[in-house]
Amino acid sequence: MTAEQLTQGLLAILPEILLLVLAFVVIGFDLVARDRKHRRALGWTSIVGLMVILIVVIGQTIPLTATDAPPVQPVFSGMVRIDLTVQLFRIMFLVAAALTCLISIDFKPLKALGEYYGLILFAALGMSLMAASNNIIMLYLSLETTGIMLYLLAGFMRDVRPSTEAGLKYFLFGAFTSTIMLYGLSLLYGFTGQTSYQGISAALVNLDKLPVMVALVLVTVGFGFKVAAVPFHMWTPDVYEGAPTPITAFISVASKAAGFAVLLRFFLLVFGPVQEQWIGLIAALSVATMTVGNVLAIPQRNIKRMLAYSSIAQAGYVLIGVAAVGTLGTAGVLYYLAAYVLTNIGAFAVVEAVTNMTGSELIKDMAGFSRKSPGVAFGLLAAMLSLSGVPPLAGFFAKFYIFSAAVGYTSTDSVTGIVGHPLVWLAVVGVLNSIVALYYYLIILKVVYVDRSEGDEVEVKVSGTLKVGLGVAVAGMLFMGVFAAPWYTLATQAAQLLR
Repeated sequence: MTAEQLTQGLLAILPEILLLVLAFVVIGFDLVARDRKHRRALGWTSIVGLMVILIVVIGQTIPLTATDAPPVQPVFSGMVRIDLTVQLFRIMFLVAAALTCLISIDFKPLKALGEYYGLILFAALGMSLMAASNNIIMLYLSLETTGIMLYLLAGFMRDVRPSTEAGLKYFLFGAFTSTIMLYGLSLLYGFTGQTSYQGISAALVNLDKLPVMVALVLVTVGFGFKVAAVPFHMWTPDVYEGAPTPITAFISVASKAAGFAVLLRFFLLVFGPVQEQWIGLIAALSVATMTVGNVLAIPQRNIKRMLAYSSIAQAGYVLIGVAAVGTLGTAGVLYYLAAYVLTNIGAFAVVEAVTNMTGSELIKDMAGFSRKSPGVAFGLLAAMLSLSGVPPLAGFFAKFYIFSAAVGYTSTDSVTGIVGHPLVWLAVVGVLNSIVALYYYLIILKVVYVDRSEGDEVEVKVSGTLKVGLGVAVAGMLFMGVFAAPWYTLATQAAQLLR
């Protein structure tokens, strides 16, 4: 490797290098600062550092949006490829990490130490490398880096039994599915003798479809776990309920976005030659995921478990965009995930506010919260309506773009040559599921705005950091909804360059 190639490679992974440095700075600062009053500064140090890295990523992204931008070349012997899609996912991870750190500062049950923020930063580092991976070796290393950090974060409250159970269950499910996925990746290497995405894809063209589909199914198990798709979703409710609320928010948005970042690139680039075979598989996963998620969310009484099943259903909607292979489907996935990051973190910020006030996570204990904290209740209103797909919030356009991609998807019959729209039914199923979801979202709003609480409904104070985090999330939901076109145009440009 020449000096010029090394320089290009280091510049390409500069955000990851900065994340690594920031994580060590935060952990080192915690070791030096013996005064517990300084512990609060750890969160702000992480947030400021993440914002600086975000500016660096945006600076790297602007040249890639130019129409005459040169084609992006892999670096470090093809292990990593930084394109516009990767940059958009990097922005999602950094925003999710920053908001998670912000709402962690005043989360009462959590002793937010240096290692806590360090683990969040290391997880963001792993997610960023997942999105940028161009080689199955790098893919697996980044997957395991992210997974280990999230297992530790889920069980971070060691003195709280549900938290330790959440960490253990998350680890056991993750280790099991990771093993299956690793076997699928090893089969791909055995079949092709290649580890790069492009090398494997080129070799698959000459192979029989049966062994390729076996490897595809095994790899899908690992990806299905990361995005909480049915039937790989069993860990989700227990982990969401037991983990610290800020970490639940982080897992629900950042980990899911990272999973879809890998799933998109892997299926489009590696399994492109067998595209017609896996579209049906993804469509079936989509139907099962959004239906099971929505149906099981209805009877939930714990707000975090309800949001867990809601998160499963949201993964089902995103899978519609994956099934609708092409520019529209990929662009819809990118927009949906960006909107979901803001929406779900906003929802969990409200859950944290309620938990700090009442010590309970039951939906019934949120009664009358609109009179106790009108501003925070409005944030919940915006989050629930956005998850429901109500305009003019970002969630409406996210669903619109996903369903439009399914309706607009076309394929040509290899025998008759007839062009058809075989995924219209999938869009119809998605719309029907959205109607079901609206029911349980409105139940929460009814409890918050209509029901009366048992005690005095006097206004309560909510921490400033929580208000700021919620305010940023709500502003983002509104901004992405009112000005949806520029964001979707950017997502479309990234989708066109992905393949």
